[in-house]
Order: sequence, then structure tokens, then C-alpha cells
Amino acid sequence: MEEQFIVSARKYRPQDFYSVVGQSSLTATLKNAIKTKHLAHAYLFCGPRGVGKTTCARIFAKTINCQNLTESGEACNECESCKSFNDQRSMNIFELDAASNNSVDDIRELVKSVYIPPQIGKYSVYIIDEVHMLSSAAFNAFLKTLEEPPEYAIFILATTEKHKIIPTIISRCQIYDFKRIEVSDTIEYLKYVAGKENITTEDEALSVIAQKADGAMRDALSIFDQVVSFCGKNVTYQAVIDNLNVLDFVYYFRLVDMFFAGDVVNSLLVFNEILNKGFDAQNFVSGLSSHFRDILVSRDQSTLPLLQKSENIAKQYYEQAVKCPLPFLYKALDIANTCDLNYRTSRNKRLLVELMLIKLCQIVESSKTQDTSSKTQDTSNKTQDVSNKTQDTSNKAQDTSDEQQPATVNAVEVAETPKLPNLAQVMQNSGFHNALTPKIDEAKPVENEQINEPQTENQTENINHNFNEIQLVEAWQNFGNSFDDDFQKNLIISISPKKEENLCIILALSTSQKDFLTEKKSAIERFLQNELKNSEIKLKIEINEDIKPVVHYSPEDILKQMTQQNPILNNFVAELNLQVKY
Repeated sequence: MEEQFIVSARKYRPQDFYSVVGQSSLTATLKNAIKTKHLAHAYLFCGPRGVGKTTCARIFAKTINCQNLTESGEACNECESCKSFNDQRSMNIFELDAASNNSVDDIRELVKSVYIPPQIGKYSVYIIDEVHMLSSAAFNAFLKTLEEPPEYAIFILATTEKHKIIPTIISRCQIYDFKRIEVSDTIEYLKYVAGKENITTEDEALSVIAQKADGAMRDALSIFDQVVSFCGKNVTYQAVIDNLNVLDFVYYFRLVDMFFAGDVVNSLLVFNEILNKGFDAQNFVSGLSSHFRDILVSRDQSTLPLLQKSENIAKQYYEQAVKCPLPFLYKALDIANTCDLNYRTSRNKRLLVELMLIKLCQIVESSKTQDTSSKTQDTSNKTQDVSNKTQDTSNKAQDTSDEQQPATVNAVEVAETPKLPNLAQVMQNSGFHNALTPKIDEAKPVENEQINEPQTENQTENINHNFNEIQLVEAWQNFGNSFDDDFQKNLIISISPKKEENLCIILALSTSQKDFLTEKKSAIERFLQNELKNSEIKLKIEINEDIKPVVHYSPEDILKQMTQQNPILNNFVAELNLQVKY
């Protein structure tokens, strides 16, 4: 007679605490409670589906009734109580499915049976599965018995939704929270099952099954049986993704290479190929986001355990992570996540995803353009600063030359060659400065000022490097250019800092500008310290007293000023009986 097929989830269900996968801390606690005889009268097992709640409840019920416990605290499987449990004929264990038996009458029947003592063994164990499905009346009918049961009765309540259980039930139980089973633990157990069934497997195939199960061992074993039915005794990665309709991770690796190369055309063609194979676009976007996340965690040895991939796949992720800089990954994650959030509300979903692919292809190019623009701007600023200083030096020399001329110079000659003021001086005298025209310190001789020169290696290593006002202005403008927001950038570079030894003095143009700079003070100090290689730089923020506050006139003040300038206006107002309107 041909042997009847038994699904793996039932055939390989753990029979002792040692064989329970992924819940070592909980099983150790239960074994210690049995060994020390510190047994509570009610337990509440909580956690996701398929993680071993009911299995551990059965093992616990079997172990506490075992007549010959092993030294490790496991059931012996040889005594009469263990044999009756293994043969599913034990009279000490009662199971109730609360999903289909959730009325008050069902609970009353259970309460009546509680007062019948066990015939074999010490304890009668009542396992109520999906206890959150009980009605409010059933919960209330169960309260008294749950709080004060007979000494031989133990209740084990199992649920996937603890928040639906009333607090009065929870307060009477010891609570055990079961966690999702790790991908690595699921893969190892699937290998064990495959070995028992003489099935050859690929690590990549088992990794896909484990991730598809989402931490539930029962789901993983069910998927494993499904795949074995599809491909026989040889479980391959290709067979798994074909059977489970999972998008091959090779597509994601190809796409990231295209994004990094800026290949818009081929990335759109690959997306079209994915759609033609029947895959959902939103699942593709979600998978792409997960792929970027996996690349990110592959870059650092400390975050590598978060990857949860097989060794071969993890190697491919590491090789691609080496090619992708962090700014690229951060920007790519942001773009993909934004597309995922907007997918449901978009009317043209395909166009939304294609726009995401185009933006991903432009990350590297836009980064290069921004760097080039920043370098060009820095070079222009340096040139402008040196030009201003040279022009100012020329003007000072001209002033000195004019003072040394004899007093008998012809007035006509002086009128023909008037001395034009320097633009930087005009802006300085007018109170208008920006980062491109730093304020000139008249008290400091030009000869003693330092112009930016290439730093030697020893100067760079000196953490308290000396700097001049031109270098300070340049560093200040670099800080302003680091902002993406144009308003904040202009708010920064509209100010010209002044230097007093290691003190950077900022004259804010308004109170709101001062508040903004005060909020960013620590960040500004760190930036200037790193930029100028001087850890003693401090920031002092003040209001520029030279700027006259804006006076707001009331309508009465305006009328008064007009009548003072033209007294006839008073007669006009009086004759027509005019009044000021707000």
C-alpha cells in the first residue's frame, strides 16, 4: 500500500523544545520553569502566524506531565504519558479553537470540564487557540475560572492579535511574545527537511522561499512543498522564481548598473520587459527600494547581518555596493520611496515609474554638474577676492602718490584726470556687502595681509592653522553654497563676516536673520573649523546697527506730513469734511 503524503508542516512539527526553531529564549524560560516547578496557572502566547505558539503549547503540556524528565528538561518520550501524547490519545490535553467556538456556551462547557481531575499525570492543560476571537460575554464568563482554577489545571491562550484581548484576561496571564523567525534560521531548517526527503537544493532558492514566508516557518514549509511538487527532487533558483512569480534579482543588479551609467533607454526597456512578464509595477518599485536598501547595508561590516541573503547573493551585493557611493544610494532610496508613496494616487502609473527610472539615471550626471558648478563658483570667488584686493592696493598707492604731489599742481590737470573711487570701497561706505566683495580692513597694511596660497602638507595637518579674512569669507560662502534651498543660501551669502583673531563676527541685517544664524551656530562653527583647519574658531552674531530700521507710518502721520509741506491741503480737507480711511 502506498504511503500517504503528509505535508512538511505536520510531518516535521517539533516534538520537543530543542527542535523549536528561532525561539530559543522562550523555550529556555519554559524549560527552567518546568525544572524548578514554578508553573503559572495561565499563559498567553502572542506572536505572528506560523512561529510556533501552538507547537510550544503542546510541547509544554507534554513535558509537564512527563514522568521521567531528562537532565536538559525535555520529555522522555518513553513513559505512558508521553506515548499517549505522541499517539494523540492523551486525556490530559484539551484544545479549543476559539475562532469557531467563541460563544458563552462553548466556554461554559470548557469550564465544566476543568473540574474533572486528570487520570494519568499531574496536570490538565487547556489550549485555547485564536483566543482573541472570543466574544465579550465569553471572556467575562471565563474570567473567574481563569483567575482561580483548580491546582491541576493550566490554561495556555494563543493569539496573533493581543490588542483584541480584554485587559482583565491579560492581567491574569504570564505573557510570552514570540518573534518572527530569522531568514537564516528558516534556510537552515529547510536544508534539514530537504536532507530528510533526499531533495537537492540551491541556497538562492531556499533564500527566496524564506523571504517569501516572512518569518513564518509553517508558510516556509508549505511553499517548499509547493516548489517540490513543481520541480521534483531538484529545487533550483530559477524554478522557485518561476513557480512563485518572483522577480529575478538579476534585473535589479542590471538596473542599478544602468542608473550609474546614466542609461535611460535601456532602463526603460528593462522595465517594459518586466511588465510583459506579468509583474506588477508597484511590486517592482517596492523591490527596487529593497534592493537599494540591501546595497546600503552591504557597504559596512557592522550592518552586513541586516542583509539576510545567502552567501553567493551577499557577495554580489557587496561587489555592487563598492561601486555605488553613499550620496548616490541616499538619493536613489529617496526617489524610489517617493514613487512608492505616490503610486496609489497616480492616474498614469506607468509614467510615474518611468519618471522614477529617468531620475535615477540622472543622479550621477547631476552630481557631476553640481560639483563642476561649485568648483567654478569657488574659482570665480577666489579670482574676485584677489581682484578686489589688487584694485584696493592700487587705489591706496594712488592716494599716497596724490598726497606726495606738490601743492602747485595745475587745477585744470586735476580736473581732467579725476580719481574714481573703488567699487569695493563704495559698497563698503554704503553699508552693502556680499560674500564676493569682503569688507576691507583699513587699519591693516596691505603688505601684511596674506593671499590664499597652496598649503603644504604640514600646514594642513596643523589643527590651529592661521587664516585671514579673505579665507574666512571664502569658507563662509562655501557654507552658504552647501544649502539646497535658494532662500537659505542667499540668506547666508548676503552677509560678509569679519575676523578678530579666532573670532568670526557676523553682522545680521535683521532680527529674523540673526535668529536663523543663531539656530545654525554650532553647525557653522564646525564647518568653519574644518574648512579653515582651526578648532578655536568661534562665532559671534550681532545686529548691524548701521542699518536704519524701516519706519511704518500711520495714515494720520502721512496726512500730517503732507499738510506741513502744503498748508492749502488743510483748507481742502476742512471744506470737503474728509476723514482718514484705514
